Amino acid sequence: MKKNLITLSLLAVLLSGCCGSGTATEPAAEPENAVIDAIMARRSIRYYTDTPVEREKLQKIAECGINAPNAMNRQDWEVRIVDSQEYFDGVTQIMKESMPFMVKTDDPKFRNGFRNATAAIFIACPDDESGMFLQNVGLMSENICLAAYSLGLGTCVMGGPAMFLSTNEAARPYLDRLGFSEGYRLRVVIAVGYPDEQPEARPRDPGKIQFID
Repeated sequence: MKKNLITLSLLAVLLSGCCGSGTATEPAAEPENAVIDAIMARRSIRYYTDTPVEREKLQKIAECGINAPNAMNRQDWEVRIVDSQEYFDGVTQIMKESMPFMVKTDDPKFRNGFRNATAAIFIACPDDESGMFLQNVGLMSENICLAAYSLGLGTCVMGGPAMFLSTNEAARPYLDRLGFSEGYRLRVVIAVGYPDEQPEARPRDPGKIQFID
């Protein structure tokens, strides 16, 4: 009898340790996911401080760019990094003269036609009928934006300056300075700098996502 009582007492202690005071155990919190957090928090930045971006950081985010997925690993892209204010000022002056709608000179924070950034990354690729090279450029651009965000930098993907440099004859010398290979066309410019704003997220439509059974 005494032995049975001891056994029951031990069982009660074990059950007490497993179940606590009879309340359900709190589920463990999900671990943070730095990649998802960066994707959900990153915003396009259009105002930057005048603090120059360190070239080590620009190099690192460009290296993240070329590590993006790309068709058959052909790497049909070329990347140029510009942090010369003289370059930005020269292109901006041509914008003012030929396409003034591209610059907001009435904005007290206006610095240049590259969204006021202190650096920019220019990406080119050849034409191809499949459109795969452009998809590669898009994947590279996203890598660059997320890597920049992780380093405390802001970015803005711009098509306007890319089109302007590619089509405006007065801007041709600035396009030539980028030194892209024959057959490569400038596709996108990514402004980079230290953010001087914290824009709110714009609404997204989750209804665009559908499962197909």
